[in-house]
Amino acid sequence: MARLSFFPAAAWLRQTNGASLRADALAGLTNAAIVLPQGVAFATIAGLPPEFGLYTAMITAIVAALFGSSMVMVSGPTTAISALLFATLEGLAVPGSARYIELALLLTLLVGVFQIVAGLARLGGLVSFVSHSVIVAFTAAAALLIAISQLSGALGLEVAAGGNVLDRLRNVGAAIGDVNPLAAMIAGATFVTVALIQMLAPRLPGFLVALLVGAGIATLSNAAEHGVKMLGAIPGALPSLSVPHFQWSDVAMLAPGAAAVALVGLLEAISIGRTFALRRKEPFAPNQEIMGQGLSNTIGSFWMCYAGSGSFTRSGVNAEAGARTPLSAVFASLFLVGILLAFGSYITSIPQPAMAGLIIYVAWRLIDRKEIRHILRTSWPETLILLLTLGAGLLIELDFAIYIGVIASFSVFIYESSHPSLRVSAPVVSASGRRKFRNADLHRVPECPQLVSVRLDGPLYFGSVEHVESQWKALRAKRPAQIHAIFYLKGVGKIDLSGADFLIHAIREIRADGGTFRIVALFPPLLECLRRFHVLDELDKDCLHISKGDAVSAAVRRLDHRICAGCEKRVFTECAQLPYAGDAPPPQS
Repeated sequence: MARLSFFPAAAWLRQTNGASLRADALAGLTNAAIVLPQGVAFATIAGLPPEFGLYTAMITAIVAALFGSSMVMVSGPTTAISALLFATLEGLAVPGSARYIELALLLTLLVGVFQIVAGLARLGGLVSFVSHSVIVAFTAAAALLIAISQLSGALGLEVAAGGNVLDRLRNVGAAIGDVNPLAAMIAGATFVTVALIQMLAPRLPGFLVALLVGAGIATLSNAAEHGVKMLGAIPGALPSLSVPHFQWSDVAMLAPGAAAVALVGLLEAISIGRTFALRRKEPFAPNQEIMGQGLSNTIGSFWMCYAGSGSFTRSGVNAEAGARTPLSAVFASLFLVGILLAFGSYITSIPQPAMAGLIIYVAWRLIDRKEIRHILRTSWPETLILLLTLGAGLLIELDFAIYIGVIASFSVFIYESSHPSLRVSAPVVSASGRRKFRNADLHRVPECPQLVSVRLDGPLYFGSVEHVESQWKALRAKRPAQIHAIFYLKGVGKIDLSGADFLIHAIREIRADGGTFRIVALFPPLLECLRRFHVLDELDKDCLHISKGDAVSAAVRRLDHRICAGCEKRVFTECAQLPYAGDAPPPQS
């Protein structure tokens, strides 16, 4: 297990040179232009003033870059976490109010602490056990919740906030007669503009252009005088030190939601980090990344940032723009500061319906329809996880959906690990003359009357022993004459005492019938377990093998040759060395 580094940036800082600095600076400038409208949009989703999204894009990105593991991932505000934060806090305070901001900063601090604890506990591998379907379903539920929550802003309506998707739809439907046509036109124009640019010219800053189009329509039509709301002014371009207000009652109230946000953030960051590390053939340490994310949220909570994580969009742009080291994320934050100082005052000219149209587009793009169809068509366990998570997110609460998805993921994992398959295999000879073992029942391959080859696909431990034992009994009942057994422990890394007891019982059972029991095992830790739990003591001296071919050769010599003489199947190439009746077909070659 990789050790955590106090300052992992020291390793890649030594590798920087003039060329890498130029590449990182260019990638950072591109990223800063993209994150400006995104940060404002994500803060709006989270129910916070626009500047909080920009502050999060500055501070979180720098800290995560210096203390994380990925070379190109850029952290900051994300849609899923923004939606989850909003769903957690909207029932506790009025969005945008001082109390709401206070709770958001405290929740961010708790998220960071939870993530640091997870990193110190080396839970990076455990996070990977949460099914990909949880993220797909959670993201879809968050996207639908986001889109529906923005309908009122896009249509210029005043409706009650809160509730699940159905409640929000009912509220919008009840006020549909009060639609502001100008607000709807601005939202529609913004949506269409960003959609066309992303489809036809994805290299252009579509978000920024779409906001300019919406702001232009609002300015030309004097939208503010026609009841269209505008974004508020940003009080300052730079974040300031602000210690989160700390009360134990608030901590207890926010802890469940903070745990959900922390988990979503880690799932996002680890999946993005691994994806780009594989693409670029770079190392990636999940536990180090967890520490980087935890520190970024902890430190960010003191600098007016709300919870953030790795951003797939910004990371993708960063990689495509030629970033070489995490300095690109640092440059992006510095360029963002410069852009805000120069153009921050113009943000007040953006109409809220334009932001709503942009956010609805983001939500629409978040729903991975292709992956949902793939899950529904290929895997019923993943389909179950997806439907449970999606249903909880839409009909109950978004943070509760994460817990439902995690519980469902671990339940499916436990079920599948406790139900490994025990398959009978038999050899077939290919056109090239190579011998391969195939599932005898599935492919209807002839079997030796005396020797059965069994393959265990999956773990052999206390949770799976009962299932494996029932399959073994059924197999023995169906094949009573096959008293010689080869047991191939494929994919078995280790066994526990219960698994060893099963093997010892099976060995004694076969021996009592006058046969031999052979084990094929390759993995050194597995061999050590077999020795430590006295399975090897139970085996005959020559009955442990490192390959199935060796096991077959040894087993064939122990068969009853009187039975072999009358056998017409001759399924093994080793049968050529055995006697057979004169009218029997020649053995396979």
